[in-house]
Amino acid sequence: MTRYDDGSAGDANYGVIGRDYTTFRQPDPRIAAYIHAPLVTAKRVLNVGAGTGSYEPLDRDVTAVEPSASMRAQRPLHLTRAIDAVAAALPFAADSFDAGMTLFSAHQWPDLGAGLREMRRVTRGPIVILTGDPDAVDRFWLNDYAPEVIAAEARRYPPVSAFATALVHVETTQVPIPFDCTDRINEAYYGHPEMLLDKRARSVCSAWSFVDTSVVERFEHHLKRDLESGEWDRKYGALRTQPSFLGSLLLIVSRP
Repeated sequence: MTRYDDGSAGDANYGVIGRDYTTFRQPDPRIAAYIHAPLVTAKRVLNVGAGTGSYEPLDRDVTAVEPSASMRAQRPLHLTRAIDAVAAALPFAADSFDAGMTLFSAHQWPDLGAGLREMRRVTRGPIVILTGDPDAVDRFWLNDYAPEVIAAEARRYPPVSAFATALVHVETTQVPIPFDCTDRINEAYYGHPEMLLDKRARSVCSAWSFVDTSVVERFEHHLKRDLESGEWDRKYGALRTQPSFLGSLLLIVSRP
């Protein structure tokens, strides 16, 4: 397992790509509603790969686990301090929590099955996972401009079958991304192409860290050209007024 200087334990160095997280990755209340619904009866909640604490329910007793020092340092003061640990080796007794959650994290675990089994070991209730569907990432217009980024995401996101194998009982829900989504994942720019030209916006989406600078330069050149000529709007202009986008955002819930 790779451990970067700041402790990041996955395939991305959050000491570098996590610097602007609190600026661009603000929890969106509509996405939060999907995440919190299965947690409604839980009092003690475990958050694995907690990052800066986005979507942690404020009315519950939350224990956060995060290996990246950079991400732990960006957690707001009103949240509990995160424990430095990884999914595959959780330092808790069996059935310690009423529910568990892991959001945009599982795809970075070196051993997905081990991490999920550990979450099930320490959680007696539902486990809520927010991830991406690798079979749906190419629905996003970015595939026309930077297919290498889309391919990187598709490679990294585990198939639903991998979660089902480790957790047995799973339910899946496709989560719509609002037009004015405050959680700036790649697909949040479905109707705001100009905003994705901001390198800081791209920096908080880890898939961009897996492509060469030549890919980024080509993306910027082609998108700027098509925005100026009107070609992007000719193909995708309807997205500018579409209230939400059904892309790859996927909620998986496992119940014991």
